Amino acid sequence: MSKSSSFKSLCLLLLLTVCFVSLLSSAATKDNGKQAMFEGAPKTADGRFTNTESGLSHGSIAVRLPFFMRRVASSLVGRSGAPERVSNDGQFLRENALHSKPTVTWIGHATMLIQMEHLTFLTDPIWSKRPSPISFLGPNRFVKPGLAIEDLPSIDFVVISHNHYDHLDIPTLRTLAKRDANTKFYVPLGNGPLLRKNGINNVEELDWGQSVSHAGATVHCLPTQHWSKRKLNDTNKALWSAWAVTGQERRFYFAGDTGYFPGFEQVGERLGPFDLAAVPIGAYEPSAMMRDSHMNPEEALQAAIDLKARRAVAMHYGTFNLSDESLTEPPKRFKAAALTAEQNNTFLKDNAWLMQIGETRQF
Repeated sequence: MSKSSSFKSLCLLLLLTVCFVSLLSSAATKDNGKQAMFEGAPKTADGRFTNTESGLSHGSIAVRLPFFMRRVASSLVGRSGAPERVSNDGQFLRENALHSKPTVTWIGHATMLIQMEHLTFLTDPIWSKRPSPISFLGPNRFVKPGLAIEDLPSIDFVVISHNHYDHLDIPTLRTLAKRDANTKFYVPLGNGPLLRKNGINNVEELDWGQSVSHAGATVHCLPTQHWSKRKLNDTNKALWSAWAVTGQERRFYFAGDTGYFPGFEQVGERLGPFDLAAVPIGAYEPSAMMRDSHMNPEEALQAAIDLKARRAVAMHYGTFNLSDESLTEPPKRFKAAALTAEQNNTFLKDNAWLMQIGETRQF
């Protein structure tokens, strides 16, 4: 390797480490005891948000440092097995905005375009090539978004689960806000100032258990098991959440980014059944680093069952270079888990959806 290539690789390692530290590494934070799932989010004595389960771990430095180095190496040599992408020019979705047949379109990662109740909304939208504070360095994208942002129908609102760079993407949010000043942005507590600082002002912050009415539908902010970090010194200063949108015709649940926890069953009891639940099935290896804040495919399907979801759509896999598991493993395990669930009479395997990026399905 030339001196120039070595220097570039070293720079990439340093910048990726900063990015992934913001995304994935933090000392575990203890909570103040369990609380009812629909109460406001608990906080530590110093005012930082925490989870209902105590002692969450992100792995030791001996786990995290080699992980960062593997991300650098894989970004240099590439990885195979990413989800397929289908062409979508958005014409059907723009026309359907007037008629609102219930649809879901997978844009990639945790970005879903949902049409229901005569509304069109996005979850955790990211059109950037890298989820990073530096546009040209950081985890690489394997598949481009399933729909060009200029081809989107009019967006009524956006829900954002938390402030990690692969879920709260400021360049995308700026574009959406400039595209339509009426687009509303719903975020968990503590995330509003970041958006307003970047010129995105039509923002409403919600705590766990709070809900708002939006043109006849109800948007619910719900608990998850995760954490937040955007900079080196802001761990858990902003809240994380799941979201549900419920109406007269359909009920949709978006898990955001979360570990498996008892809250799914309680949400299912209080707000279910759901017609569709979007659940994250990737970013679970190395387990010592990921298991408390991300679900594996079997846990994701169990979460959908707990939620009383009629259908589960997989997300949060195969789009960005964020974890160790092979790109083909999460969908295979998700389908196998659905087959087992059907054999146990707990879930129909054909209702565990694996979509192509850009694909639209009615639900």
